[in-house]
Amino acid sequence: MSKIVVFMSVPLNGVMQAPGRPDEDRRDGFAYGGWAGPYSDETMGQASAESMAHTDALLFGRRTYEDFYSVWPNQTDNPFTDVLNNTRKYVASTTLSEPLPWVNSTLLRGDAAEAVAELRAQPGRNIVILGSGLLVQSLMASDLIDEYVLLIHPLVLGTGRRLFAEGVPLADLALQQAITTTTGVVIATYQPKRPA
Repeated sequence: MSKIVVFMSVPLNGVMQAPGRPDEDRRDGFAYGGWAGPYSDETMGQASAESMAHTDALLFGRRTYEDFYSVWPNQTDNPFTDVLNNTRKYVASTTLSEPLPWVNSTLLRGDAAEAVAELRAQPGRNIVILGSGLLVQSLMASDLIDEYVLLIHPLVLGTGRRLFAEGVPLADLALQQAITTTTGVVIATYQPKRPA
């Protein structure tokens, strides 16, 4: 069985909107795009590389997939470009159609939770969700998230879309590991407490 892993940057108050670039996601007038950049360091890079080393596939919602596709295939000076291009990518969307433009991309058909449950049931390693907050929230509701790797930044944003928005289901989590970077980011790995 594969594991569904959320790998997400959040500030202390759980905003997940636009960590990478100022123009990444301006919905609702969000003005803090690129907030995660100043906190990058070697420890964070190692954590990202370690995560990708145990990843068989990536899972995206439509918006995040389109954003990643607009940026990553064109990066020629970043070691993650080849990794992202070569990794299998699954996309949950009701508006996209195949063929998808980014190499190694597959559209999940039908209900996203049912499609992800089928992927999860197959043998393999991690299927990692990057960004895609609405998808994460819908998979939480179906108890399909096996692990959260949260890069918790020492920052509070007064506005923005939150990973754990109002109405998400109760999730009792057990801390598996915590690493602190040189910039004060805590990389915390949690797993849901489930009955044996």
